[in-house]
Amino acid sequence: MPLNNILVDSSYLYAVLDEKNDKHEIATAVSELYRGQFIVPYVVLTEVAYLFNRESGVHAVLKFLDKLRTMQPILEPVTYDDLDRVREIMASYQDARFDFVDCCIMAISERLRCTEVCTFDRRDFSIFRPKHVSHLELLP
Repeated sequence: MPLNNILVDSSYLYAVLDEKNDKHEIATAVSELYRGQFIVPYVVLTEVAYLFNRESGVHAVLKFLDKLRTMQPILEPVTYDDLDRVREIMASYQDARFDFVDCCIMAISERLRCTEVCTFDRRDFSIFRPKHVSHLELLP
């Protein structure tokens, strides 16, 4: 049986890599227990690097890059078709004021037919209704 593809949001990646984060323990447990293939969209890397730099400086970004290299998740680009879908999602859910990175993950989930997202940002992903399934399963 093939492994499920699991998209990774910034909130989850930051928590799993920051030992001081209050959600680190649960994020780590998910990464150890879940047997899916973790996929990190490129736009998530930028957001997480910014968070590490803002909270702890460049040395924290360097440590983040080292840990990411060790983890070796699949890194996924945002395509022009994804950007078209991001625009559609943002326009359709204007009142919800979805975050750009979350919309990129939503578009990628449809393109890759992923049904699971590791995130602690439940609001946007709980509201969103993807084209390929009735809802996204949010982990943890």
